[in-house]
Amino acid sequence: MTSWLGSPTLQGKHIRLRPLVGADAEALAAAVDEPDAFRWTSVPGDVASAGTYISTAIDNPHRVAFAVIDLQDDAVVGTTSYYDIDPANRSAAIGYTFYSKRVQGTAVNPEAKLLLLHHAFESSGAVRIVWHTDERNAQSRAAILKLGTTFEGLLRKHRPLPDGTWRTTAQYAMTDDDWPANRDRLQARIA
Repeated sequence: MTSWLGSPTLQGKHIRLRPLVGADAEALAAAVDEPDAFRWTSVPGDVASAGTYISTAIDNPHRVAFAVIDLQDDAVVGTTSYYDIDPANRSAAIGYTFYSKRVQGTAVNPEAKLLLLHHAFESSGAVRIVWHTDERNAQSRAAILKLGTTFEGLLRKHRPLPDGTWRTTAQYAMTDDDWPANRDRLQARIA
């Protein structure tokens, strides 16, 4: 199922994205360095849960998960994924993203998205990429909008949460028509 987008290693100026592997469990758990910052997202809090997180991601045929490597120190500083991959409709979602507090607000997220979007739109022929986040996650919603996405609405009772309640999801999208202008804006942000 994931062969349309593949599992590439993508190199930028500040980061490298490579397929997430089991050996990343310790580094991924360490990237969750401020648990309160992740209250709207399920993130691994220790090495065992990071191992489970990684194996779940790898075993999902509709997901390609990446380790985000900071090129300054070659350290894993987070993860991001393509998911809900739909080759027939040439669409996918980008998400399951979290970063160490030390790289939040830096070039890491815009460059990760630039690499993923370039690969999807220019190398793989995608026509639509979407993002989902909890409607209450103001930080994530602002970051998604800064990418040049369009808010498409709220998906009520979209996903169950660990506490048994249901999440209302804010959905955003970018199409291949939107990509050229957004690519230029992302490149300017990173520079």
